[in-house]
Amino acid sequence: MQPTLLILAAGVGSRYGGLKQLDRIGPNGETLLDYSIYDAVKSGFGKVVFVIKESLEAGFKEMFINRLQDHVEVDYVFQEIWMVPDGTLITDERQKPWGTGHAVMMAEGHIDGPFAVINSDDFYGRKAYEAVAGYYKNWAAERENDYCMVGYRVDRTLSDFGSVSRGICQVNGKQELIDVVERTSIEKTDGGIIYREGDHPAVIIPSDSVVSMNCWGFTPSFFGHLKTGFEIFIRENYENPKAEFYIPSVVNKLIKSGQAGVKVLSCDEQWFGMTYQEDRTFVVDSIRSLIREGAYPQKLWG
Repeated sequence: MQPTLLILAAGVGSRYGGLKQLDRIGPNGETLLDYSIYDAVKSGFGKVVFVIKESLEAGFKEMFINRLQDHVEVDYVFQEIWMVPDGTLITDERQKPWGTGHAVMMAEGHIDGPFAVINSDDFYGRKAYEAVAGYYKNWAAERENDYCMVGYRVDRTLSDFGSVSRGICQVNGKQELIDVVERTSIEKTDGGIIYREGDHPAVIIPSDSVVSMNCWGFTPSFFGHLKTGFEIFIRENYENPKAEFYIPSVVNKLIKSGQAGVKVLSCDEQWFGMTYQEDRTFVVDSIRSLIREGAYPQKLWG
């Protein structure tokens, strides 16, 4: 069975200052997403599902749906703030989506086998997709709660222009995930890599720490776990305009309760992405360098 690539692309890009999902950074107008999809298709993925806001539908159809349909099966679903359990009251202050866990929930019914989840503004490298595809190569129904995650060194995942969010992981000797905590303010300083939480003192993170970049491998059973978790989350946070339902929080509970296991797949790749507008030049230069090295053709979908 060919896995599906689920792309989380409903974010508004407030720190980037625009729709980075549609930003043309390649020599022939390719977006960063084009390179992710190209790598996934080359690694054996047979379908792509976008999670987008309804207001982005026309742009996504023009940019991706039509030109990709000859190369891979394409589908899309919407993620909107109002897509919550019936009877939930939402504060008028809520402006941002409910988070990555809620985004994945939107794809239920559109995926019937193993799938990878990625962010739309991250470049993961082809080895990441090969790792997930290989992990589920001989997937069977009895492995329904057998998940995976591509792990990166934290020092290969940072921006020079501000803080980033990463899932800090603990991994045992069998390369199994035993804990992952989302940290929303990680940055490089002269004293090392640190994260800050509110008014608490900064905490140093070793440079070789394993982090989650939201490159996960799941099976359809994960949708049920998400639904259960979100019902609890929304009851506790419907009045909080900034609360987000993160994938790592759900994964952590499943691991600790013994309901699922997560294998950490190592990936010796240099991540890059477009968190800030200032990151764009580095991304453009990195793609051009990969083209010169032969990793990608000059025209991606020629």
